[in-house]
Amino acid sequence: MSINPHPLHELQDRFNRRTFLRRTGGVGVAALASMLAGESWAKPILLDESKAATGGLPGLPHFAPKAKRVIYLFQSGAPSQFELYDPKPELEKRRAEELPDSIRMGQRLTGMTSGQKKFPVAPSRYGFKQHGESGLWLSEILPHLGTIADEICMINSMHTDAINHDPAVTFFQTGFQIAGRPSMGSWLSYGLGTMNRDLPTYVVMTSIGSGRRDDQPLYDRLWGSGFVPTEHQGVRFRNTGEPVLFLSDPHGIDRETRREMLDDLMGLNKIRKAVMGDPEIDTRIAQYELAFRMQTSVPELLDLSTESASVLEMYGPNVKKQGSYAYNCLLARRLAERGVRFVQLFHMGWDQHFDLPRAIKLQAEDIDQPTAALVKDLKQRGMLDDTLVVWGGEFGRTVYSQGDLTPESYGRDHHPRCFSLWMTGGGVKRGIQYGKTDDYSYNIVENPVNVHDLHATLLHLLGIDHKRLTYRYQGRDFRLTDVFGDVLEPLLA
Repeated sequence: MSINPHPLHELQDRFNRRTFLRRTGGVGVAALASMLAGESWAKPILLDESKAATGGLPGLPHFAPKAKRVIYLFQSGAPSQFELYDPKPELEKRRAEELPDSIRMGQRLTGMTSGQKKFPVAPSRYGFKQHGESGLWLSEILPHLGTIADEICMINSMHTDAINHDPAVTFFQTGFQIAGRPSMGSWLSYGLGTMNRDLPTYVVMTSIGSGRRDDQPLYDRLWGSGFVPTEHQGVRFRNTGEPVLFLSDPHGIDRETRREMLDDLMGLNKIRKAVMGDPEIDTRIAQYELAFRMQTSVPELLDLSTESASVLEMYGPNVKKQGSYAYNCLLARRLAERGVRFVQLFHMGWDQHFDLPRAIKLQAEDIDQPTAALVKDLKQRGMLDDTLVVWGGEFGRTVYSQGDLTPESYGRDHHPRCFSLWMTGGGVKRGIQYGKTDDYSYNIVENPVNVHDLHATLLHLLGIDHKRLTYRYQGRDFRLTDVFGDVLEPLLA
């Protein structure tokens, strides 16, 4: 009597035979490929070489973009708007006065100041003056930014939902406070693809600021791809040693041999994809190929000998110091010049709860000249019109002092209700100031801008309708702006 095997047992048996043949190598691999040839569900899916070079989704961009690429200068730790961009000279008359309840309006406090018995008003120690034809107000500790005042679109009415660093940075990166969703750069890589197949679509660089060297940590997940394919995650360039690990060929292996090894590995990966049906195997193949091409493109990128002395001088004395903010700004321009879609610089050191006047002056010295140089450099090369530059942190700082207020020093706690951020380039209206805060820079009184609005506007400038760039995951269509966000029409040129 014949017994029909259970379908699940039959399937398990087929996979056991495949596993045996795959592990035997050589003839086994050939036999496996032959065996799979007759199974339509398991035929190898070859990479589309034209798609690998450009990528992106059909139908994108949705309309003609003003910007082709983004350089996002993220100031991790939250810069104080009082000392940089939002002058409140009248506060000097209220020095050391208790913050009025009518201003605070019961706002929740962080654990750092919830136990304080007093909340004394702390005016900035630094003066402001107007710059350019636009009359943009900037702090005296940002003299170089004053030279590009008429290029800047200053937003003084940003606000966010998060009051602590990790959820606030995650919110800016992904549109959600809880980790696990794709970052901005990953959304752009997924939606628009690459403009240079020899470099990553999304590059991240970090620098440690002079203001507070033990600042809040950064995590790789901040530039991760979440639930979209991992080929869209950011590639971090290290700030010491080799910028990208394992790019060099192993000792004793020449380029031709390496190419042959990768070709064989690609064949094995395609067979594996046929067996498992895992789309991440395509990502693995693409990443091996990109790494091989980067062995040539990255050394050329890092060769600053091609830059003129005048350009190097413009970025300041630290421009050749690997890992410095100035060095990263110059690399950002070189990456943008070579078609990298999204470049993000994280500059740490802005979390200044104590000794803020000293610390923020050092931070300003880090970023002032290189940031202005980057904008000027892009403009003189004809790149600013289609490169969107963004500068800002995750939230602002309180008007009241954290800890003791003295004539020489004070600190400031986290403040999500209002803070400053600026943009320039790629379709942005320049030489304007948007939004206003009250006399204490504690509440917004005109044109509030939330994080979702900012994301919607950035995507719009790149030719993307933020409501239509979605990824289906676990039965839901996700997007960078979640279910919120309005394009800020007054900021568009």
